[in-house]
Amino acid sequence: MKKIISITLSFVLLSALAFGQAKKPTIMVVPSDNWCITNGFFLEFDNQGTKVKIPDYKRAFQENSDLNLVISSLNDMMSERGFPLKNMESAIKTLEAEAAENNMLTSKSGAGVSESPVDALKRVAKADIIMQLTWTVNTTGPKKSITFNLQGLDSYTDKQIAGAQGTGAPSFSAEIAVLLQEAVTTHIDNFNSKLQLHFEDMFANGREIIIRIKKFDSWSEDLESEFDGKELSAIIEDWMAANTVKGRFSTTDATENMMLFEQVRIPMFDDSGKAIDARGFAKNLQKFLKEPPYSITNKLMMKGLGQAVIVLGEK
Repeated sequence: MKKIISITLSFVLLSALAFGQAKKPTIMVVPSDNWCITNGFFLEFDNQGTKVKIPDYKRAFQENSDLNLVISSLNDMMSERGFPLKNMESAIKTLEAEAAENNMLTSKSGAGVSESPVDALKRVAKADIIMQLTWTVNTTGPKKSITFNLQGLDSYTDKQIAGAQGTGAPSFSAEIAVLLQEAVTTHIDNFNSKLQLHFEDMFANGREIIIRIKKFDSWSEDLESEFDGKELSAIIEDWMAANTVKGRFSTTDATENMMLFEQVRIPMFDDSGKAIDARGFAKNLQKFLKEPPYSITNKLMMKGLGQAVIVLGEK
């Protein structure tokens, strides 16, 4: 009987240890577009007659001390629970170092590189999940409270995978970070369990990305052109079926000039243990199309971590 109990206890302890050591997603905490725009931290430009506002993260960090404290507080809460974090300020500094180069970068045919600020941050930080935070301070006499909205977004697809909202109890504390921590504490563990479940699903079924295939007008062929009696679009679909996790992808749209693949499930890591993003996966397809018998010159372009475009016919 003692032997059975001992074996059972050993199994429970080993299971608990394995669970505790389970790989967790890397996270970056980001203020929401709504918070940035409401507080005046945005850039405005004209997009074909429509005024568009985009967050100015750099100025927000430089001019709003509460932002640093709030994100630092949330980072501490996640770190205490074993979730690896990417620092947003560090990512912004890296982006600044590349900004001049990207502003000068165009394709040989004149196409520019276009990324939103959050897409650029995702690409640089390479976090699995973006925690997007919005908060407001409520004042009632001498007391203050915080109303918050926390969204966990898959950084590759922008799909929401976890959410928490609420208002903390009124407090005499004047520190915004303390108020936020008090408000979030009762929600954070349930929020984190949803993040972890999503991450485990990615390990089992692959990370989700989007792949687009287009063609330059100058290319004399198209996706209905045949190679060894088979249309190019069908050849590409066969490649996708052979290289995705469990052959999982959806051909959302396909014409002679373009193809759109969504819900494309790719491995989390390659054979060397390096994390794979949309660029790494698409480069294999790019190479496949460049080689005989197809020998199709093509250009690979990116949007953040989770979307890749291969344009056929030119570089």
